[in-house]
Amino acid sequence: MRGRAPSRAEPPAAVPTREAILDAAERLFSARGVDGVAVRDLAREMGLTPSSLYNHFSGKQALYEAVLERGLRPIVDLVAAAPSGVLGPAQLAATIERLIRHLAVHPHLARLLQRALLEDGQLQTAIGRWAGTLYAQGVGVLRGGAVDAGWEPAEVPHLALGLFGIIFAYFTNAPAVRALAGSKDDPFSPRALALQRRFLEKAVYRLLGPRPRSAGRRGRPRP
Repeated sequence: MRGRAPSRAEPPAAVPTREAILDAAERLFSARGVDGVAVRDLAREMGLTPSSLYNHFSGKQALYEAVLERGLRPIVDLVAAAPSGVLGPAQLAATIERLIRHLAVHPHLARLLQRALLEDGQLQTAIGRWAGTLYAQGVGVLRGGAVDAGWEPAEVPHLALGLFGIIFAYFTNAPAVRALAGSKDDPFSPRALALQRRFLEKAVYRLLGPRPRSAGRRGRPRP
């Protein structure tokens, strides 16, 4: 009687990489807020023990700051590289393309940012630093072309806030709007993202593009 061949040992489960941990943390922070996520929750999500997670990050503070660094650093760098003044169509299209691509890779980042700005807590100092830098850079870029685009200096902060909403709201609210509309389309599909990119190009250019000389301040109706 032949003996049974020994069964092959199952390969060990892959240990989550640092990027996989950051992906899970970004998703959980966006859904529950920073205070609503414990290290043990994230470790359970990744199939790790809390002590194993500490091999990658010293604690929740370090993990949260790493999520923000990965998500917001490319956006801050993108805004910092933008010239001050009226954007041309080609330059605007390239900037929006890079921004849409980054937010699509990190689909929970916009919601995490929105939730973080509304919360109070010890960890909010980190988001405050990033948001403050991004806001200051954005206002600086906009101020250069605001006059040619027909905006008053006092309106520039409102313009910056409005552009923030236009750019990030799609990634924050698209799934909910899709559900309300009864749509089965994936808001993060290539087709949907291409449509959003074209919308942003038109919307931002109409807000920041040069105004015809005939449409000067004297011709504008008063609010």
